Amino acid sequence: MISGFLLQIGPGMGALTDTLTNVMQEPVQTGEIKLSIWELSLKGGWIMVPLALMSIFAIYIFIERYIVINRAAREENNFMNNIRDFIHNGRIDSALSLCKNNQTPIARMIEKGISRIGKPLNDINAAIENVGKLEVSKLEKNLAGVATVSGAAPMLGFLGTVIGMVKAFYDMSMAGNNVDIALLSGGIYQAMITTVAGLIVGIIAYICYNILVARVEKVVFILEARATEFMDLLHEPAA
Repeated sequence: MISGFLLQIGPGMGALTDTLTNVMQEPVQTGEIKLSIWELSLKGGWIMVPLALMSIFAIYIFIERYIVINRAAREENNFMNNIRDFIHNGRIDSALSLCKNNQTPIARMIEKGISRIGKPLNDINAAIENVGKLEVSKLEKNLAGVATVSGAAPMLGFLGTVIGMVKAFYDMSMAGNNVDIALLSGGIYQAMITTVAGLIVGIIAYICYNILVARVEKVVFILEARATEFMDLLHEPAA
């Protein structure tokens, strides 16, 4: 009797086992939410607008200043050697013409010194230094703006964080006992996204600023070296 019962239940157990096996082998379907950068930015609120403008400003100034500073650092081969030969041969007009054709801070600085030849050396040195300071000031144009972005962007991001948290707590208080995570998500999104955006913009601006400052310091070193070389040239006896 028992053997007969087992024979009757056997086929049913086999079908049940096959069903469980098929269910376990089926992939589990999970809901996955994907957000683009643009959608995340929109969740950051109005704070993202000034942050975007700051990033555009910093990148624009970096590219523009980097090109200008690189041009200022270029030197024509044998420029100072030609100036020396012209001055020793008494060809002051040729030396001035060579400087005008170069259109670089170094050439403009040396041109001022050549135009002062015949006056006391201290006056020539002072004139060269004044031109050098003016040229460096031109190269440093708008660098303070990039430095401002590097400091202001993170602070603006933290302001968005505070605003987002205030919004989240306000929504929580208005909801009473029916607090839902979906209700708080807007404020939390704004708090986190603005912090990240502010830090990214600030870090990029900080790196750009330091690169530009390093390039300007290189030009300053070249200007000082050429000014010293020119003053030594004036002390040399004519051939």
